[in-house]
Amino acid sequence: MDIKEKIKNLIEKHEVCLFMKGTPESPQCGFSMAVSNVLKHLNVKFEGINVLEDESLRQGIKEFSDWPTIPQLYIQKEFIGGCDIVKEMFEKGELKKLFEQKKII
Repeated sequence: MDIKEKIKNLIEKHEVCLFMKGTPESPQCGFSMAVSNVLKHLNVKFEGINVLEDESLRQGIKEFSDWPTIPQLYIQKEFIGGCDIVKEMFEKGELKKLFEQKKII
């Protein structure tokens, strides 16, 4: 299976998918920790995918989304964005509304 197929499968398998450095329990960068904490604060069940375990995944997700940085958040197969976008949406209350609209929380 090529890396794009693997990424597509992960996104389809998990309703909320966070490609991050480290794990939700042990983030390996501040940006990944920030997004993970926002999701935990909203009581969202999510799958953390550690891109540090697989270099092809780390590069592949950037190409897949056409987004240069990690973390990357997907909600029901839709790319939401990285740390700055997620934090801004959270602060404005938009992220909570999005999860409510999608019946996740």
